[in-house]
Amino acid sequence: MVRSIRRGAVAAVLALSIAPLAAACAAGTDAQTLGVHPDSDAGSTGDVKVQNAFVLTDPSGPATVTARLFNNGSHAQTLQSVQIAGTTMAQLKGQHGGSTISVPAHGSVLLGGKGNAAAVLPGTGESLRDGDVQNAVFSFSSAGAVKMQVNVTPASSYFAPYGPGSLPTTAAPTTPTTPTTPATPKTPKSPSTPTTGTSSGTSGTSSTSGTSGSSS
Repeated sequence: MVRSIRRGAVAAVLALSIAPLAAACAAGTDAQTLGVHPDSDAGSTGDVKVQNAFVLTDPSGPATVTARLFNNGSHAQTLQSVQIAGTTMAQLKGQHGGSTISVPAHGSVLLGGKGNAAAVLPGTGESLRDGDVQNAVFSFSSAGAVKMQVNVTPASSYFAPYGPGSLPTTAAPTTPTTPTTPATPKTPKSPSTPTTGTSSGTSGTSSTSGTSGSSS
């Protein structure tokens, strides 16, 4: 009787230890990575903090920088520049056009993704390779510079919505049509002066040949 109880306890312990493994296997090999996002460095200065910063590369386009910019101060901060690898300066694009990216007081701004501000890295060359870690400097109007290290990774999988492929395409400006100059109205012709009967009557009066003939 005692041996049966012991055997039952051992079986129960084994069943409990195996159950989590069985559940993980049933969920698939990717189940453990579905909710895992890559780690990234974070930096701050004053009231400004930069989190989740990455350089995203794409073979078909320029590299971009994605990050979340926080402003815990009572005044808006302007992102003035983003420098990667010590030499590469990003071209900043505001959410509503232009090159100004403003982080509101007690608010945040996301770099990358449709409808968001963007930081584009033209001419990446050999300095940005997937898997590398590069130095980054985010400079703000009042807070100063936030220095940190960022991972260089392809804009795929989790990063696909924030990479170069999410940048809006700018339509080529159309050339305005030159307005047609209106034609100059023609000057109406002056009416011709009617011939008076005086000259004809005078002609008839001046003809005195008949009178001369009768007098001869």
